[in-house]
Amino acid sequence: MFKKIIAGFMIATLSLGCISCGNNNDGSNVGETEVITDTTQTVEDSQEEIENLILNGDFSEGLSGWGSVAENGGALDFSEQNATAVVQISNGGLAETDAAIYYDGFELVRNGVYELSFDLNSDMKRKIDVRVQQNGGNNRQYYDKHLDVKEGNKHYSFKFSMKSKSDSAPRLYFNLGTPDADTNISANNIKIDNVSLVLQEMRDIIDESVNETTTDKEQKEIMSTMNGASINLNQVGFLTNARKTCVVRAENIEDSFSVIDSAGKEVYKGKLTGPVDATYAQEKVLQGDFSDFTVPGKYSVKISNGDVSGSFEIGDNVYDKLLKDALLMLTIQRCGIETTSDYAGGTAHPACHTSEAVIYGTDIKKDVSGGWHDAGDYGRYIVAAATTVDDLFLTYEDYPSLWASDNLGIPESGNGVPDILDEAKYELDWMLKMQDEKTGGVYHKVTCYSFPGFVMPQAETEELVISPISNTATGDFAAVMAKASVLYKDYYPEFSAKALESAKKAYLYLEEHMDAKGYKNPDEITTGEYGDSSFEDEMYWASVELFKCTGEAKYKEYFESSISKSVTHGFGWDAMGTYGNIAYLTMDEKDQNPELSKKLTDSIVGAATTYLENSKSDGYMVALGSNYCWGSNLSVCAYARQMILASKYSNTEEFNKAAYDQISYLLGQNATGYSFVTGYGTLSPVNPHHRLSYASGSLVRGMVVGGPNSGLQDDYVKKLYQGIPAAKVYADNLDSYSTNEITIYWNSPFVYLLSAIISQNQ
Repeated sequence: MFKKIIAGFMIATLSLGCISCGNNNDGSNVGETEVITDTTQTVEDSQEEIENLILNGDFSEGLSGWGSVAENGGALDFSEQNATAVVQISNGGLAETDAAIYYDGFELVRNGVYELSFDLNSDMKRKIDVRVQQNGGNNRQYYDKHLDVKEGNKHYSFKFSMKSKSDSAPRLYFNLGTPDADTNISANNIKIDNVSLVLQEMRDIIDESVNETTTDKEQKEIMSTMNGASINLNQVGFLTNARKTCVVRAENIEDSFSVIDSAGKEVYKGKLTGPVDATYAQEKVLQGDFSDFTVPGKYSVKISNGDVSGSFEIGDNVYDKLLKDALLMLTIQRCGIETTSDYAGGTAHPACHTSEAVIYGTDIKKDVSGGWHDAGDYGRYIVAAATTVDDLFLTYEDYPSLWASDNLGIPESGNGVPDILDEAKYELDWMLKMQDEKTGGVYHKVTCYSFPGFVMPQAETEELVISPISNTATGDFAAVMAKASVLYKDYYPEFSAKALESAKKAYLYLEEHMDAKGYKNPDEITTGEYGDSSFEDEMYWASVELFKCTGEAKYKEYFESSISKSVTHGFGWDAMGTYGNIAYLTMDEKDQNPELSKKLTDSIVGAATTYLENSKSDGYMVALGSNYCWGSNLSVCAYARQMILASKYSNTEEFNKAAYDQISYLLGQNATGYSFVTGYGTLSPVNPHHRLSYASGSLVRGMVVGGPNSGLQDDYVKKLYQGIPAAKVYADNLDSYSTNEITIYWNSPFVYLLSAIISQNQ
C-alpha cells in the first residue's frame, strides 16, 4: 500500500550516509494539528491511493530507504518483521537523538501543508520525538513533535506547514533515545508501521523573512548561468607584469577579443586560440592571452558577440588585501580566547572550548585549550595543524620581504615578532598541550563526540574528548616542533627550547612504536577522522628537521634510508613527503648526499612536468588532470607549489607561468565561473559550509572552499549534480560540505602560492 507518488516530489536515489542529529529549533512551523487514536490494526488497503512521499512506509520492501543511528552510548537493533519495523533498544544513550531510525528520499516544498501519520506500538510508557528536518547542514527542523507514548497500539496523525524554503533531500527521524534525566531507556521494544507523509495543499502566504541557503531552483538557475557564461577569467585581477589570460566558451564568434576600460573604450585587442578540449568540463573552449597589456586600471574582456566579462583590476598591489585576509582567516578561526571586532568583525565571540577535555577511555582530564578551529566545524586536529603551520613557515622563509610585517592587526601585533610567526605560534602552543607528558606520543585530535549544529563556537558546550595517540600526529608534531625551535630561537628562546625537547620526545615515541597501525575513530566519536594508514612520510620529514637542529646521526640514517627506498611527494595532511624533500634540499650542502639530492630534484621536476602538461592540455589551464576530488583546490595549490619548487631545479620558465594559471583558476578561470575565495570576485561563495559564518550571519572573507568534487559525497550534490561533468560539480550551498567547506589547510597553501606569485612579479 501507499505506492502512489506526486510527480516532481520524488528523489531518485536514497541516501544512507552519516548523519548529525542537531537540536536547532529555528525552523518551527505554525498551524499544527494532531489526531491520536487507539488502533489494533494497520491502515486499510482502501487508502492505497493516498499520494505518499514515504515510498516504503509500510516496510513491504524491508528496510529500503531507512537507516538507524546509535551514538553516545545508544544501542539498538533495527529490523523488519512481517512488514513492520521493529526497533529493540538496549541503551538510550545520553539524549533522545542517540538512538534513532530515519528515512531519506523525499522532498518538501515551501508553503506546502503536509500530513504525517504512522502506527506505533511501544511495550512501555515513555516519550519519543518525531522530527522532519534538514539532512545535515544546520539540521534545521521543519517539524518537531514530542509524544507521550503509552503502551499498546496507537495511530498518530499530524499536520504542519513548510515555512522554510524548499528542501530536496530532508530527513524524517524517529528519535527513540533517552528523552530526559528522569527516564531510563535500557530495554524498550517499539514497532512502527504505515508511515505516511502527504502533501495536502499549498498555502498562499509566502513568508519572505525566511533566511535559508540557496534553494534547488536558485541553484539550478545559478548552474544555468554558470554553464552559459561565455568569458571566464581571474575575477580579482592581474599583477602588472604578470601573465594575463581568459577562457571563452561562446560559439560562432570571431577569433578576437578586446580589453575595454570602465567607460567601454577598447584599450587592447588580442587573438583567441583554439578550440582546446576542456575534457573534464565536457566542452571545447578558446583561450586569450593579454599578458603584454600592462597599464594599471580596471577593465573587462569583450568578445565579438557583445558579451562582456566581469571587471578585474591590473596593478602592482592587486592581491595585497586578499593575501592579508587569507592569513587573517586563521586568526578568526582561533579557539579558546575571546575574538574581537578588530580582526573578527561580525564573527567576534567570547572565549570558547575552555573546559578541560577527557582523554578517551579514561576519566583523566587535560587542558587542551587554544589552537585554530580546523574547518567548518570546531574540532582541532594535529595532522591538519602541522601542515598548516609548516605552510606558514615556508611562506615566511621563502618570501621574507612580504612577511616582515608586525602590524596586520592580530592580537600580538606590535610585539616585534612578524605576525605570520605569531599566528603560527598560537597553534603551536595548543599542539604542545596535545602531547602526552609520559610517553611523548601526541593525541590525534580534540572534539566533542559528534559535530554540533550550526551554532557559534561558545554554544558548543558538550563534553570535549581527546582522541587516542596516533603515529601520524606524533610524526607531524615532531617535524613542525623541530622546525619551530629554529625559527623562534631569537624571538622566544624558552619556547624554542621546549619545542625541541618535545620534538625529540615525540620522535622517540615513534621509534618505540614502529608497528603501530593507522588512526581510526573510536566507535563513539563521529567527528572528522583524518585517518592515515602510513606514518613513514611523517617520520621522514621529522627525521630531516631534527637532524637540521641537532646533527644527530640516527636521524640522518633514517632519512637517507627513506630516500634510498623511494621519493615521496605531497603537500597535505595525509601526504607530507614534499615537506621532507624541501627540508632535505635546504640543508647545508655538506650534509647532503649528492646522489640522493639529485634523486630528489629529478623526482620533483618529473612530478611537476606532469602537472605542467596537464595545465597546458586543459582548456582552463588547470593542472588537476582527472583529480577532481574532495578538496580539489588543495590539489590545485599543491601542484602549483610543486611547479614553483621544480623551477628552482630546472631552467623551465613554463613552470612559473603554469603556477600563475592555477591562481587564475582559483579566482574564476574555471568551468564553474566561481572565484573559490569568499568575498573576492564577481561570483564567489556566499553559503560556505562554515558554522561561524552561518551562525554569526557574517561571511568571513578570504576563505578558500574545497571546490569541484566528482565523488558526489554529500546529499545535496547527489541530488542535483548527477551526470554533471567533474569540473562543474561545485555547489555554493551550506549543505554541500564535500564541495563548499573550508579548512585551515586549504588557506595556508593559498597564502604560500599567492606570496610566490607576488614575489615573482615584483
